[in-house]
Amino acid sequence: MNFLRRTDDRHRAWVREAVRRIEADFQRSSDTHLIALPLPGMPGVDLYLKDESSHPTGSLKHRLARSLFLHALCNGWLHAGSTVVEASSGSTAISEAYFARLLGLPFIAVMPATTGREKIAAIEFQGGRCHLVDDPRAIYGESQRLADEAGGRFLDQFTFAERATDWRANNNIAESIYAQMRRERHPCPAWLVASAGTGGTLATLGRYVHYCRHDTRVCGVDAERSVFFDFYLGGDAALTMAEGSRIEGIGRPRVEASFVPDVLDAMAKVPDVWSLAAMHVLSRRLGRPVGGSTGTNLMAALLCAQQLHDAGQGGSVVTLLCDGGERYRNTCFDDAWQRAQGLASAAEQGAVTRWIEQGRAPREALAVLRMAGALAP
Repeated sequence: MNFLRRTDDRHRAWVREAVRRIEADFQRSSDTHLIALPLPGMPGVDLYLKDESSHPTGSLKHRLARSLFLHALCNGWLHAGSTVVEASSGSTAISEAYFARLLGLPFIAVMPATTGREKIAAIEFQGGRCHLVDDPRAIYGESQRLADEAGGRFLDQFTFAERATDWRANNNIAESIYAQMRRERHPCPAWLVASAGTGGTLATLGRYVHYCRHDTRVCGVDAERSVFFDFYLGGDAALTMAEGSRIEGIGRPRVEASFVPDVLDAMAKVPDVWSLAAMHVLSRRLGRPVGGSTGTNLMAALLCAQQLHDAGQGGSVVTLLCDGGERYRNTCFDDAWQRAQGLASAAEQGAVTRWIEQGRAPREALAVLRMAGALAP
């Protein structure tokens, strides 16, 4: 019994030190910026981008990775030497590799073979190992198999994202947005807009709005090759899709446990060519590249802004700049890749630019965008 107690004491000491390192890392990091994006065609509406690319690992997933590690540590799921495994299309794995290295733990990312080379290199830079699979639906079972073989832990972001984050406060993304909006013209956003990868960020935003009794609506946005929008419409949790999303980091071929549709007021589904068009337009307006999921977010944010404008209402809309475009040089920002995928978007880019400048949603976009809930036509 004494031996067991001593072993337990060593484990508790290791967990305390691991939590201390993560919390110390958090204290060394400042909050992310809230960037105003002018909408000349909708002068009463203010649009903001919460710039999550400024995290140490360059994306919104840094917050999730920190929460997942703390959740696993405090549940007793990690110990000294644990091999940490994650199923990820890239950004979550980059951030988790960072925290694994901080704790001295081996890390394996199980990823679709189509993941961009830049993301693979970023994981390896953080000391992680990448395990690629051809079928994006196989990443879950393969992650669990590798974790079992190593005697480690599959963190499973798609199951635990919505419960690992403290949605009531404690410096979550929603609390940060409202604090930064306090001195703006419309301090309480009319809309918060975010795309769904795990669904964890949307769950946090929606729960926080209700908990704080804010007069804000929450809009989720889905990618083309994903089941979340149809699940929102019909509630069929068995929906699946053979193809993985071309907008890395968002969209899933199955309904994930962390996607909580009941916290949403509306949802939109954006064809990939329009996501990339908005990505290119926004990159030019900011003077730096942003990722494809940010383009998806911008399209839905413009729909929300348009609704306010058409109703003659002033208000603010806040969405997320998920990550920078440097990770997509060989995909979203590569002309040959875009042509091969049928995603060349010159005409759509012109339409998005006119939308911002003139305040009228392009008919060609409205013909293909899907909207539900409070955004339904």
